[in-house]
Amino acid sequence: MDAHLRELRYFVATAEELTVTAAAARLFVSQPALSKQLRALERRLGFDLFVRLPRGLALTDQGSALLPVVRTMLETWDSGYTEARSLNHPNQLIVGMQTAVGRDLQRPAVQRFRDRAPGWTVSLRLVGWDDPTAGLADATSDVAFVWLPIPLDGIATRVLVREPRWIALPSGHGLADRAEIPLRLLLDEPFVALPAAAGPLRDFWLALDARTTPPLIAAEATAADEVLELVSAGVGVALIAEGNTRLYERPGLTFRPVVGLPPAELALAWRQSDPREAVHLFVDSVG
Repeated sequence: MDAHLRELRYFVATAEELTVTAAAARLFVSQPALSKQLRALERRLGFDLFVRLPRGLALTDQGSALLPVVRTMLETWDSGYTEARSLNHPNQLIVGMQTAVGRDLQRPAVQRFRDRAPGWTVSLRLVGWDDPTAGLADATSDVAFVWLPIPLDGIATRVLVREPRWIALPSGHGLADRAEIPLRLLLDEPFVALPAAAGPLRDFWLALDARTTPPLIAAEATAADEVLELVSAGVGVALIAEGNTRLYERPGLTFRPVVGLPPAELALAWRQSDPREAVHLFVDSVG
């Protein structure tokens, strides 16, 4: 009986979350699609992996027996794939980003890495918000500057900056003349959201961690420039990290601090299974 790697990843995520809702969000798939894939895997295996409970799931004896084996298989595959892929672009390190990094982090890090790893080149890659791992999930990036939370197993992170969350408003907005804005005054505002594929990261930038009511979504955008164009056009408002207010300042936009929100965290991330010395040299190069 053959199983696809994707199905095995679905099994591991669901076994660790023990709810289809949480596993689907972590995997960036819909709940019906995940349930369908799990049922198909169970039919091919010839036994159930999960007991469906009124609230959540539990592993069957067979599922419990398979889980550590599947984890080891996936870790071995990921490590081997990373090593094989690196042979296609020897001595090239690809750094993924979701937004402009700024904050005097990126350029000094690249220079220190080049000093420590002569002969290596660094390629910077801007990745849309529809991949909140900035290319780590499909190994198109070797390391990445990301905003937390990052919904992927096997990823190591190091927080580089913690910044208050601000709100981006059209300059003529009724709240734009305030020095700071309590979250309660934003609860009924239409928001520009990250795509649904961003999962927990989308929720974070909609302030679901502090809301008492669900957000009103006016539009979705896959890149920072798209978000701010929609805001300046009056389509909606959007949360943004304080440091990015300086990077993305432009006519037609006003940025104000939001009272009552935990800070945003900018982190460096890399795959724990990546054994290459160059990856760890870059990590050590980021001050």
